[in-house]
Amino acid sequence: MKITASLLPAFLGSAMAASIPSTSGNHIKASSSCTFSGSTGFDLLNKGHSSCQEIVISDLQVPAGKTLSLDKLNPGTTVTFSGKTTFPYTSSGFAGPLLSISSSSKLTIRGLSSSVLYGSGEKYWDGLGQKGPIKKPKFFQVHNLEDSVIEGVTILNAPVQVMSINGCKNLTVTSFTLDNKAGDGDWKAGKGGRNTDAFDIGSSSNIVIDGAKVYNQDDCVAINSGTDITFRNGLCSGGHGLSIGSVGGRSDNTVKNVLFENSVIANSENGARIKTNYGTTGLVSNITYRNVKLQNITKYGIMVDQSYGSSSKNASPTNGVPITGFTLSNVTGNVLSSGTNIFINCGDGSCKQFEWNQVDVKGGKKSSKCLRVPSGAWC
Repeated sequence: MKITASLLPAFLGSAMAASIPSTSGNHIKASSSCTFSGSTGFDLLNKGHSSCQEIVISDLQVPAGKTLSLDKLNPGTTVTFSGKTTFPYTSSGFAGPLLSISSSSKLTIRGLSSSVLYGSGEKYWDGLGQKGPIKKPKFFQVHNLEDSVIEGVTILNAPVQVMSINGCKNLTVTSFTLDNKAGDGDWKAGKGGRNTDAFDIGSSSNIVIDGAKVYNQDDCVAINSGTDITFRNGLCSGGHGLSIGSVGGRSDNTVKNVLFENSVIANSENGARIKTNYGTTGLVSNITYRNVKLQNITKYGIMVDQSYGSSSKNASPTNGVPITGFTLSNVTGNVLSSGTNIFINCGDGSCKQFEWNQVDVKGGKKSSKCLRVPSGAWC
């Protein structure tokens, strides 16, 4: 990026007071460190971030209806969030994302211990999620990153879906926090968050999510496609649990080699769940839940459903997306009395190689509607 004489005073203002890019002639060197803050930092960031190797975003105010874009950063760039990054509400609606980081490699994206990314979700929540009259912005788009790390990021009050991981390879997310506890409202009364999935993963490989704390109102994790994905040492509270799927009907419909381990799912609709879409094709293979504790599950402790998305509640499950290899090891805990401990609804010949050991889920009802329960599992 060229810095003309007229632009230099702006770069010396408060938005970049902490560190000033070193220059050579009219160019910022790629090795420079840049800090962007306040109400003027957003415009300067859009003009100058591609030339900064170390970026600090400090108490930044993003204009309403705008995306904080950190796409196409130089490989090896470090981005640090400090203080409060604010994404204001807009009554005109906005699809988002609020934050985008894509198309680069060897990035380190980190939040300092006191930092927070605030999405103004409480001003959007109407109990309708994406079906509401005002379009709500998705939060964090992480697309086409390789060999990168996201660590210590805290998100407060996301309007709807939070982190979309798509087309990524060798990505590690550590110590991530989503605090949407304030969205636990009464949907029927037109209150509260909805569709606030913490992690939606597609077409990605070698993804590790370690030490996440999620308080939300939808899937803690939903893996729609991808291979070699691990979620461990996590807490999921208030949402729909740890989910595979829904799988089928997309451009990529394969999920393979997934491990959920050493985690707690509390006060959620579901615990461990695999859902494949009705009348579609694909593959779900080698899925393991290990050392997972369920607490106060309200709907299904363990659920496998191969009729997901059908327009009829009584539709027979289809077998176009076989589930081959579903291992549960030391999955224990309780379901509330109004819920169901285990529900399995498989298509003809499409659930195979189930291996369940030390599975003890109690407190709820025993289902009378299970269909084609494979050897190695029970209902």
